[in-house]
Formats: sequence, structure tokens, C-alpha cells
Amino acid sequence: MTTIKISKYLSQAGIASRRKAETLVQQGLISVNGKVVTNVAVRIDPAGDKIEFSGKPVAVGKHVYYLLNKPVGYTCTVSDAHAEKLITALTPRVPKVWPVGRLDKYTSGLILLTNDGDLTQRLTHPRYRVEKEYRVRTNYPLSNSDIGRIAGGVRLDDGYVKPDEFEKTGPDTYRIIIHSGAKHVVRRLIEHVGKSVVQLERIRIGGLCLENLAPGKWRPLDANEIKKLSQPGARN
Repeated sequence: MTTIKISKYLSQAGIASRRKAETLVQQGLISVNGKVVTNVAVRIDPAGDKIEFSGKPVAVGKHVYYLLNKPVGYTCTVSDAHAEKLITALTPRVPKVWPVGRLDKYTSGLILLTNDGDLTQRLTHPRYRVEKEYRVRTNYPLSNSDIGRIAGGVRLDDGYVKPDEFEKTGPDTYRIIIHSGAKHVVRRLIEHVGKSVVQLERIRIGGLCLENLAPGKWRPLDANEIKKLSQPGARN
């Protein structure tokens, strides 16, 4: 008998990412063989145990992977009573998927949606150091001193952040590559030198590029792209 953690099984079944699955367990929403479990360390036998989420059977199905060009104005979550537009409205409704990480409402560009919890964990956990590349436009041009300060690393409220690359591409436009997943990290780096971001677009995650995909459009990932994303390393 091969056992796995209940959270891993739930993520493989497309219920939620592994961290979110642990929350569901702690909330008493998961049962194993008719008994509610609240311990995230519980291990189950996928072949023999009956798993239920809110009273409904859970089974591992087919994983799907979408690359979406998120337009400005959409919120990166599967449910939000206060959000006007959710990115999940732009992709097929079945099977259920969730965004891998987040782009804020006013940021556009590449975001992945999937029901694969293991891949979500790999792409969002800091230890894997997956690169994200952005195009940035600021309200005022950055001085050489500003660029040097950001490129050299900045101490933010929640920790030290040093871009992998940061360079000027136009009078008020810049290219930044960063592996930090901190909230609003690019905007906060620019604000640290007294300027602000007026346009922000993510164009790459690891080895996946946005290319010519139109805003609001999505495409499925092919087997080779999925394999590259599943491998450790920055640009794969």
C-alpha cells in the first residue's frame, strides 16, 4: 500500500493547491472513509480510501494547463464577492482551475491557470526560484542612481529583494527579471526610489513567454511546455 499526504491527494484531484488544501483539512471539510479529518499530516491510500470534500467524493482526474494573457481590470482569484471580473471567466469552466500566483488588478500579462496542485507548489514556492519577467513604465524617468539602487537590492518591509536583472529600455520604460513572489514587489521597488508604476506587464514565467497572445485570450500548454515547467531551475 502506497500512501500520500491528504493535501497532496487533494491537490492532485484539482480541489485546490496544496497549501489551500491544508486549510480545507483544518476547517474540517475533508473526510476519509466517512470520518472528518483535521490533521494535515494524515496520509491516505489513493487506491483504497474514500475521500470526500464537503460530502462529495474526490477523485484524481485529468490535469489541464492554460496560459492566459490577463487584461487590466481582472482579479486573479476563483471567487471574490467584491471583484467585478475574475480571470477564471476567461477560461473553460470545466474542469475547475485556479491561478498560479497572482497579478494585481492593474497588472496585465502572462498568468497560468491549472488544476495541478503539485505544479502550483513548484512554481510558487521560493526555493524553486522561478523567474518572472516584466515590462515596466513609470510616471517619471528613473535616474541612473535610481536604477542602481533597485538593481543592487532593496530592503522592503517584508524582506530584502534583489532583481535578477533590471535595465532601462526607453525614456520611462524598464525590463525587470525577478524570482521573488512578494505581493506588489515590482511596484514597491519602484516606489522605493520615489517613483510609481503606471503600466506593468508580465511577459515571461520560467521558460514560458507571452509572445503574441492577445489580451483576454488563452491557450493550452503542450506536453513539452508542461515538462519544462515541472523541472527545477529558473529559465528551464
